[in-house]
Amino acid sequence: MGARRARQPDHARLNRHHTAIAMRIEPVTPSTRPELAEQEARIMAERGRVSPLYQVLLNSPPIAHGWEQMLSAVRNRSSLPAGLRELVILRVAVLNGAPYEFDAHVPHALKGGCSRQAIDATREQPLPATDAWSARERLALELTDAMTRDIVVPDALFARIQEHFDAQGQVDLVATIGAYNMVSRFLTAFHIGHA
Repeated sequence: MGARRARQPDHARLNRHHTAIAMRIEPVTPSTRPELAEQEARIMAERGRVSPLYQVLLNSPPIAHGWEQMLSAVRNRSSLPAGLRELVILRVAVLNGAPYEFDAHVPHALKGGCSRQAIDATREQPLPATDAWSARERLALELTDAMTRDIVVPDALFARIQEHFDAQGQVDLVATIGAYNMVSRFLTAFHIGHA
């Protein structure tokens, strides 16, 4: 049986301004549920705000807690350089048709040292030949495409990953790709987007 192919999103949606679509679930308005005050404070400490994503997650406090722990580790305690991490996150958003995720991470990518050219190139299908990415970044993006589109990573590709990333880097990279696939799929399923 061949590798499973994910449905390709409408990439044009990531290349224009979007109209708001109603969320499929009622978000929890911050500071309205006293039993969530401590959890909201932890989210604020890590994120600086309780975003629409976390407002939806707070409908299930145990899931919100685990999510915040995992995603904070991926974003704030990973061995990956910030620019590489953010390019991977942007690529996942493109592949999964998650414009909210893409738009939320552009400022982080810029802060992490990515050029506008590098960011814009993540939108292209297939991955373009560009000098906007380092060889290591391009390799990480190839892994992102394989994990997101095909699920199964070819041995030859993973052998190249092992040549350029140590064991922690491999775990951090695969976890980042996996975690942000989870994020984008959660966002799109609940229609979490720009207000």
